[in-house]
Amino acid sequence: MVAHSIKEVQRFLREEPEEFNVVVMPDFFLDRLVSLRFSVEAFCGDLRAAAKRKGGSIDGIGQTDMRGGNAVNTASALAGLGASVTPIVCTSKLGLQLLKLHLGSMKLNLSHVKIHDRPSITTAVEFPAETERLNVMLRDVGALAHFGPENLNRMDWEAVEGADCVCVFNWAGTRYFGTELAGTVFRHVKAKGKGKTYIDTADPSTNATKIPELIEKVLQSGCVDVLSVNENEAACYASRLDDELNGLLKDLRLEEFAKKAASILASFLSARVDLHATNYSATFAKGMESDVPAFAVPVLRTTGAGDAWNAGNILGDAGGLSDEGRLTLANAVAAYYISSPAGTHPTRRQLAEFCDRTRQKK
Repeated sequence: MVAHSIKEVQRFLREEPEEFNVVVMPDFFLDRLVSLRFSVEAFCGDLRAAAKRKGGSIDGIGQTDMRGGNAVNTASALAGLGASVTPIVCTSKLGLQLLKLHLGSMKLNLSHVKIHDRPSITTAVEFPAETERLNVMLRDVGALAHFGPENLNRMDWEAVEGADCVCVFNWAGTRYFGTELAGTVFRHVKAKGKGKTYIDTADPSTNATKIPELIEKVLQSGCVDVLSVNENEAACYASRLDDELNGLLKDLRLEEFAKKAASILASFLSARVDLHATNYSATFAKGMESDVPAFAVPVLRTTGAGDAWNAGNILGDAGGLSDEGRLTLANAVAAYYISSPAGTHPTRRQLAEFCDRTRQKK
């Protein structure tokens, strides 16, 4: 099955791409990636030592300024793979210029960017762990916190209506009106649009008090076609719907627990639930389940991996790939990105060549 799905993906990538229009919203972050070569404990020790000196420098810390935000990162990966993308995102005047710098050469329509006084800014600190790299994100969500459906104008709604897929990301960062934004946009798609609806909420723990409202008014509304989650997000939402889930944690390995959580979540929702994890990805819908191993690659970064995965998942869905093929495509886009020295997203040709030479995990 693994070999078959690889061949399916390679055939798909080498075909002439069909026109595919995607709307993504609402976040663009000015990101700084801080890549540490030593552990959390060692870093904290250096911080304490510097504080005792009443301040000072810690040298030798690799840092990169880059585009960020779930919506814009996904847009970049989709555009690289040949999709036409319209980001409806908020940022500052400086943010717009940086957005043009990062993505101006791509197949993106930047006429729907909303200008506000406060941009969204993230400093992502990545640490090595025993078997992988971990990241901690220090965020100032800026104007994104107040972004809602009232920020959308007639042209935005027309773009939503004409899109083949409408994606709402980072519900966690749209602190005040995120549920209203997702619910209003998805209802509009179902009433007047033609495309599928796709949501990835990001880590909901920063907006925990509004999780019940999100589940009731968005996830269980019948207006969501695809819910994309990682292990923690699947467990968070499923535990709100099934009180017995947490009791299984002591009996299952984390990977199996995440699959169980996603399966439970899918049983309560009309949406398909797609789970992206460190070593595999899986899909759950109408009692059906499929999973595919991740690719074995050196992990040079983790920040943005889920966004790259979402792009492959969205494109595979649009291309009518089998569940295994779609998940393999998503895994391949993410693996290419996390193993790229420059942190770039692939073209279709580059991704096909990557699949030729890269093995999946056993």
